[in-house]
Amino acid sequence: MHEYQRLEVTEVGDVTVVRFRNRRITEDIDIQELGNEMFGLVENDKRKKLLLNFSTVEFLGSAALGKLITLDRKVKAQGGVLKFSNIGLNIYEVFAITKLNRFFDIKEDEADALAAF
Repeated sequence: MHEYQRLEVTEVGDVTVVRFRNRRITEDIDIQELGNEMFGLVENDKRKKLLLNFSTVEFLGSAALGKLITLDRKVKAQGGVLKFSNIGLNIYEVFAITKLNRFFDIKEDEADALAAF
């Protein structure tokens, strides 16, 4: 198992649960490193069921949305499933404005998301 700088990665059954270490994901370097770590879960570790838990995230820069879209593409290319949970109201507004709330599978909390796999 890799050591991640930006992510906290745990296993719940066959689902990989990812939590973010940074409360604010806004700086380009942070977003780049975050993307690399998330992509590695799919490309290197071949994880097919990913749940991104946003409970620790207070602010998400728009550049991070691009990484999430790319991650979704990579997961689907491997025949996998990506779900999001615990998205705060201010971050959910960004998803709604960009209509990404329709693109991503977003559940209210981690338990709901895990049950939906």
